[in-house]
Formats: sequence, structure tokens, C-alpha cells
Amino acid sequence: MKLNHILIVCTLLCLRFACAQDFQGIATYQSKTTLDINLEGRRIPEDRKAQIMERMKKGMERTYDLNFDRTASLYTEQQALETPNTDSRGGRFRMMMGGSTGIYYKDIQTKTFKNQQELFGKVFLVVDSLEPWQWKLGSETKKIGNYTAYKATAIKKIDTSSTNQFRRFGPPPPPGDEEKKAQEKDSTGTKTDNSLFNRMEQPTEKEIVAWYTPEIPVSTGPGNYWGLPGLILEVHDDKTVILCSKLVLNPTEKSKIEAPKKGKEVTQAEYDEIVADKMKEMSERFRGGNRGRQGGFRPRG
Repeated sequence: MKLNHILIVCTLLCLRFACAQDFQGIATYQSKTTLDINLEGRRIPEDRKAQIMERMKKGMERTYDLNFDRTASLYTEQQALETPNTDSRGGRFRMMMGGSTGIYYKDIQTKTFKNQQELFGKVFLVVDSLEPWQWKLGSETKKIGNYTAYKATAIKKIDTSSTNQFRRFGPPPPPGDEEKKAQEKDSTGTKTDNSLFNRMEQPTEKEIVAWYTPEIPVSTGPGNYWGLPGLILEVHDDKTVILCSKLVLNPTEKSKIEAPKKGKEVTQAEYDEIVADKMKEMSERFRGGNRGRQGGFRPRG
């Protein structure tokens, strides 16, 4: 009965908003991602470890604006002012751990997106179809700001190739580890990797939890999330939480919601391959620069 009530409310609200031809809104989202990175065993001073962890934490906290109307949306990151002590390594770390969303445009009618990204000074325009979400609507509700939000869940397959990229392109092991692993062989003479990471069975899928409000009947949300009968206000995607902190409907100054046009046009698969190649190149440079150094990791400058 409660799900039927949701559908009735959505229908009435859609009819109401359909009368507003120039309906538009701006939602601000706070995104935070937690990382399980262990620096124990690294020959790094404790104060330096604390600085690295703080930089990682700040690098994974971001603020975005979603400009939307009934059929399209534009998702952009707010640019924070750099502090005098900020160095370029933080930006490189952010790129390797997920980069910036750039300018992300979704068209719900055509089910397509355009994502303008900059990678090491070169601009790309990723153009592809929106990923379909098989949402399961629930009856659980909660208040997010002044809006009643309903829970929805979806199962998403994990790209194991991305996991392998992180394994391959993470911080290099201390000096001697690679030689030690090369000497570890089983009875058949095959090299083995006895690390805890490789002994663990990696999950192949994860549950995405979204909270949407039928009070704003637009089928969009932050980033690539969409497809629910209401604006998505909150998302829990593994270690990433995205929460709407501010919402303005029909602002006095409306902005154009236009797809980005700048950059070399590629598909999502092509762009992923470009990023993987670049990460591999960076990893090889990093490992080569640390071979022979006592103490393994040693920051420059």
C-alpha cells in the first residue's frame, strides 16, 4: 500500500511540475570517501605519516553543484581556494584515486551523458550511454532537510579490472620486497603472491543505497545516479557517501544547462583505458625513482 501511495504522489507532483515549463533547481552535495590505507611498516616519520593521511582525507572530500531541470542536469565540482602550503602532489594523488568529475552532463530523455575531463593537461569529452540502474523501491523513509526521502537499493557489479589497477598502481613496496617475492615459489616452481590482499576473495558486486524525494519529481541525482521517481538526495556507494546539503528550487537567476563541448571525444571504455595506461606509466616512474633508496618512500622538496 505504501509503495502505491508513493506512485500516486509522484504522479500528482509530476503533473504539477509539468505546468512549470521553466522549472529548475540547484542542489549542493557533500561527497566523502574513506580509504583503507596502512602506512605501518613504511620508513616514514610519524609526523609525515599524519600529514600524508590528512592530505588524503581532504583530497577525498569534495563539494558539487547539480543544476537540473525536468530532463537534464549538469554536475560540477566547486573549486576550493588553495592554501599557500598546498603542493602539486595532492592533485596528482586525487587523480590517481578517482580524479575530478569534471563537467558531467546527463540527458534523461536520450539516456546519454557527456563528461568533460582533464587528464595531465589534455581535455577529453567522454560521450556514452547512461548506466541503467535496476532500483528496488523500499518503504523506509527519513527526513533530509525539509523533504521526506524514500530508500531505494540497487546491486552493482564491481569492475575487477579497476581493483587490479589499484593493486598494481598503489604505493611501491619497500626495497627488497620485489626480490623477496621473486624467490617465493611453490613446489611446482611457480611464483606465488602470499599477500593478504591476494589471499582474500574479492567481492564481485556491491549494494548501492539511495534516498530520493518524490516531492521533487525529477529522475536525476548526483554524478551518474539517476532513474528514481524523485531527486536523489543521498547516496551510499561502498566507501563513498554523497549528501545533499542545500537545495534551491526555481532560483531567481537561472543558468543554462548545456552539454560540454570541449575536448577529444572518446567513449567511457576508451577513456578508462587511457587512464589505466597513464597510471601504469606513473607507477613505473615512481617505482624506478625509489629503487636503491634507503627507506623506500622519500618525498621530494
